[in-house]
Amino acid sequence: METSVDVAPREENRIAPNKPTVVFVLGGPGSGKGTQCANIVEHFGYTHLSAGDLLRAEIKSGSENGTMIQNMIKDGKIVPSGVTIKLLEKAMLESGNDKFLIDGFPRNEENRAAFESVTEIEPEVVLFFDCSEEEMESRLLSRNQGRVDDNIETIRKRFKVFLESSIPVVEYYESKGKVRKIDAAKPIEEVFKDVKAIFAPKHEKASMV
Repeated sequence: METSVDVAPREENRIAPNKPTVVFVLGGPGSGKGTQCANIVEHFGYTHLSAGDLLRAEIKSGSENGTMIQNMIKDGKIVPSGVTIKLLEKAMLESGNDKFLIDGFPRNEENRAAFESVTEIEPEVVLFFDCSEEEMESRLLSRNQGRVDDNIETIRKRFKVFLESSIPVVEYYESKGKVRKIDAAKPIEEVFKDVKAIFAPKHEKASMV
């Protein structure tokens, strides 16, 4: 009986030899990650990959994989790491770029270990948008993006999941000196000033090579 394999086969791993720059972008729901990723793309030429967007696009495509993802999400299950990593790898290879912001992934320790094992890539930096629960809650409730998950009960559930699952990932990378914590409660322009301070030196170094 055939079983589907969750992780990308070794021979398909054509990313690691090119040694792309990967930056993980983590932060609770409503911490402003998406806005800042758009600024980084515009100013520093990174390709922004959102794990959630890739999964939603796969569902929309109507593929067999998309149907499986949709059923898992409907049943409240977590999509296997290997499925999300395959979508990320495909997007990285198709982009033609060598600098990536990976937003909203890894969501937990298992995601993190699987990503490093499958791609053989460690992030250069982990951007952590630190914001209080009260601030994120008020932002999510006031934004009108037509998202059904922007109601108070769902929001609080998402906070809980973030704290339980993603904070251990932040702590792991903190122990490796890779985390850059950003105060995301400030106004957008001020937050981007802090973000620029992290990316500008790298950008200058690259342009001098």
